[in-house]
Amino acid sequence: MIGKTLKHFKVEELLGKGGMGVVYRARDVRLDRQVALKVLKPDLTADRDRQRRFLQEARAASAVTHPAIAQIYDVDEVEGMTFIAMEFVEGQTVRQLITNRELDLLGAVEIALQVSEGLNRAHKANIVHRDIKSDNIMVTRDGHAKLLDFGLAKLLDPMIETPEKDSTKDLTHTATFSQTQPGTILGTVAYMSPEQARGQQVNQSSDVFSMGIVIYEMVTGELPFKGNTPLDTMHSIAFEEIRPITVIRKNLPPELHRIISNCLRKRPNDRYKDAHLLAVDLKNLKRDIESGVQRSLLPGQKIRGIFEWLKSSIPFGPAGILVATVSMILVGFLVLTNTSIGTVVGVVFLGLVVYRYIRNRKNRMLKRFAAKIRKFPEVQAIIVSGNQVIVVVDQAKAKIYIRINSLVDLVNKKIYFGDHIEAAVRDDLSSEEFTQILREPGVIYVRDDVLMKPEAE
Repeated sequence: MIGKTLKHFKVEELLGKGGMGVVYRARDVRLDRQVALKVLKPDLTADRDRQRRFLQEARAASAVTHPAIAQIYDVDEVEGMTFIAMEFVEGQTVRQLITNRELDLLGAVEIALQVSEGLNRAHKANIVHRDIKSDNIMVTRDGHAKLLDFGLAKLLDPMIETPEKDSTKDLTHTATFSQTQPGTILGTVAYMSPEQARGQQVNQSSDVFSMGIVIYEMVTGELPFKGNTPLDTMHSIAFEEIRPITVIRKNLPPELHRIISNCLRKRPNDRYKDAHLLAVDLKNLKRDIESGVQRSLLPGQKIRGIFEWLKSSIPFGPAGILVATVSMILVGFLVLTNTSIGTVVGVVFLGLVVYRYIRNRKNRMLKRFAAKIRKFPEVQAIIVSGNQVIVVVDQAKAKIYIRINSLVDLVNKKIYFGDHIEAAVRDDLSSEEFTQILREPGVIYVRDDVLMKPEAE
């Protein structure tokens, strides 16, 4: 390709190769400027309808201009090769800065702020990036952050081309793509939002989730969600909570932990809805760090924290709070109006019965969950330990992960009281470990042909 001309871009130097294709430094002979020319792999654009949608979205993304967004100059196809010409940015990626330990707290917050402001510009234009990660953020030599690859993520995201209702098929596609394209997607999986991991449609809040992962990575040096395989990582994203950044690195501001937590909420509606509010909070945090001020929680934030606790502690969340309040008012009214003790006791007893029924709903849901999972021939045992369900299988296949994740999500939507459940699929237990776990409390299913190793005498 060196010396070849695509349209009016003359290829001059190879910059690198990746899962999506090859990147060259080229010269725009019309405007006499350097550009980065990304020639996409043929297999990514083999589907003509998919290529058409990609070109349409990339051209829409090229209309978004901001100092923190690498500008797209052109997207086209020449001689069967699809390419994208974009702003040539010299510098290091955020991943390289993290690896080389060249980021301090203020530098990380400044990069996050710049990228969030650029992302906000795109979100206002109804453009979603879909593939925000530390490899897609360049930092120039003078400290300016640039978000790369706007318009390319549609090509990387196989699930969004199909109807939302077929999410199981989409997730299987993603899992297969992850395993067969380790150089392309494996790094991307760790930055997915839960809705991406489940094969659902994404919006601006999905970018916010990915941005939260990048911020977490910048200030701790590690990713919040990790697994031995892409499926393990997607499971962690969908169901596991992060380790607080203040546990990994001491003396980080509590406000930074709050910002990251707001980004990494599992439900899109619980996060920043787009990058605007994230940028506002990052700007305030940057000012506090520069001035040396440790900001305490505002009264409104404390109230929201109490309300969040009530939502997880009272059945039906906000509706449960209302029911509890009305019940207390009713009992008080019965007492003040000299209602007979028998009537008051009866009302209280009925309330306790209803409360007990609702509180035990989680156990009933777990039994139904186990009844559905045990139908898979690969399942050897199901164990419940606190809020975690351990499913021991002969071999952890993609369909097992997909089905279990889907059922756990369904159970959590129907739990009105207490914490949500998490599921872990295990196919790596030794015979001794398996026997030991079967002797612990919480076993709700064991396959008939499973043999326990006898205890040593």
